[in-house]
Amino acid sequence: MRARVPVPLLVPAILGLLFLILPLVGLLARTPWATLAERLTEPGVVAALRLSLLTSTVATVFCLALGVPLAWLLARVEFPGRRLVRALITVPLVLPPVVGGIALLLALGRRGLIGQWLDQTFGISLPFTTAGVVVAESFVALPFLVIAVEGALRGADSRYEEAAATLGANRWTTFTHVTLPLVAPGIAAGAVLCWARALGEFGATITFAGNYPGITQTMPLAVYQTMESGDLEGAVVLSLILLIVSVAILAGLRDRWLTAP
Repeated sequence: MRARVPVPLLVPAILGLLFLILPLVGLLARTPWATLAERLTEPGVVAALRLSLLTSTVATVFCLALGVPLAWLLARVEFPGRRLVRALITVPLVLPPVVGGIALLLALGRRGLIGQWLDQTFGISLPFTTAGVVVAESFVALPFLVIAVEGALRGADSRYEEAAATLGANRWTTFTHVTLPLVAPGIAAGAVLCWARALGEFGATITFAGNYPGITQTMPLAVYQTMESGDLEGAVVLSLILLIVSVAILAGLRDRWLTAP
């Protein structure tokens, strides 16, 4: 028998749900369905979408290469300052994206702490390039991956790793043949969240990489520019694409993250 929901809880719950849903309904209501197909095939839209998919995918691969080992270190190794390291990893989650972009400029810009050396030694300049978009997206998306994978590692049964060690497996073999298969679903979920965050990144990207069509203009930046130019319908179409992608991602993660028993 289901428990009755108290009215003082039911009313604000419904209002909260409406508060979240109504803007999405408004977006769908204002979508120019009659010209949608034509607008979706415009060169600027196609270029922004292609660039967004490319950079977010590359950023996710980069985050996987760095984030999985970092999550393993936090979950499996005791070392001084581990809490501080974990706190620093979560900073991009609460840092305003524009501030993150400025920080990236000061670190990786042509006159930045590392960027100046990269420019003078290798001739590499990251700001206002497609590579700069990947860097900005990786900076804001990496914490999502690390947190997800660390949680999966902490929830995994470490007895399998201990058994592999007793059978003579070294740390690397245990990690690749036991640990990774154990936490593969967590890594996959973290990668999807990381990719989604990278896809929707705006503030750090426009600050660090600029807004140049075909080079650094991703979908969120295209929405902003279209809105600024007074083309509301165009901005709605671009926003609809991002909405569809977001819903598809949430639907894919539903069984692991959103389904309650």
